[in-house]
Amino acid sequence: MNRFFSFNRLRALLMKEFIQMRRDRITFAMMLGVPLMLLILFGYAINNDPKRLPAALVVTSNDNYTRAIVSALEVTGYYRFDHVVDSAEEAEQLITRGDVSFVVTIPSDFARRVARGDNPQILIEADATDPSASSGAISTLSTVAAQALLREQGLGQVAGAAARSNLDVVVHRRYNPEGISQYNIVPGLLGVILQMTMVMMTSMALTRETERGTMENLLAMPASPSEIMLGKVLPFLAVGAVQVTVVLIAAKLLFKVPFAGALPVLLVAILAFVLALVLLGYTISTAARTQMQAMQLTFFFFLPSILLSGFMFPYRGMPVWAQNLGELLPLTHFNRIIRAVMLKGADFAAISTEVTWLCGFILFFAAIALLRFRRTLD
Repeated sequence: MNRFFSFNRLRALLMKEFIQMRRDRITFAMMLGVPLMLLILFGYAINNDPKRLPAALVVTSNDNYTRAIVSALEVTGYYRFDHVVDSAEEAEQLITRGDVSFVVTIPSDFARRVARGDNPQILIEADATDPSASSGAISTLSTVAAQALLREQGLGQVAGAAARSNLDVVVHRRYNPEGISQYNIVPGLLGVILQMTMVMMTSMALTRETERGTMENLLAMPASPSEIMLGKVLPFLAVGAVQVTVVLIAAKLLFKVPFAGALPVLLVAILAFVLALVLLGYTISTAARTQMQAMQLTFFFFLPSILLSGFMFPYRGMPVWAQNLGELLPLTHFNRIIRAVMLKGADFAAISTEVTWLCGFILFFAAIALLRFRRTLD
């Protein structure tokens, strides 16, 4: 017998490892699922130059010049005028809630000023909370609109400089006029940090009880599943409060991120978000048998949240199916809330839809966790 190397012993060890890998289904699924998910998301869902962005049109006349400019903007592929309103107040509500990315205002005397040759003006208000999402659309504005007006006047093709001199396109970059990327990234980082820590710590805490054999002591206590769940979940709310305080102070002092909204409104949304996350972590812990599996499942949820929530890439640049998946992630709705409150000064009514989504996640994750936990009692 060879004491140093044996193919029979090596074959036996390999068979043992493959059998162990087959038994650990979560790890095996992660080995296949993560690369496939990355290929699909980066290959099909990610787009840094979003098209067909929702826009609101504020117009009080229906002359041929107005129609020509609106049609030219739609032809560029960047604008989708799915809201036509009669007042600036209604348009303000749309852009504050995030329903539209642009508001195009064409004054009632536009046609008359064109006929007199008085250099007519149009106003484009862009939601610049995410500078990368609006930069491409803004860059096409002046030349496209001016050339459309010249064609409608029957003046043919004119060089870019001459075309721009006939129409004054006023662009207002709302909420982030300087286009500072930190104003968009730092608020979103709060949601990312909370999700990464809250879900992972909660899922691993309960799984650690199972691994160490102390779960039996909890089950032997005269406590209901809901009491055990709250006992495990509530301490992490205090940890989340510390993280929120640190990030908000750093955002203000280090990165000079403006805070235009009301702090109580933001705190209500943060509480709902953190509670949804810790309940998600609790749900994961009921499916994982080891801390390693809990970490893997957390990562499997964390990765699409980063890519599809609008944190790293423009949300409206993704295809419809990817946006639908993003709507099922708590981080997507939290990013909208914190950017709306901090940068736009949105009140509770403006973010009520997103808060309702977070409350729905709380109820859903709590129900699943309780059902799964009762099943482990048998």
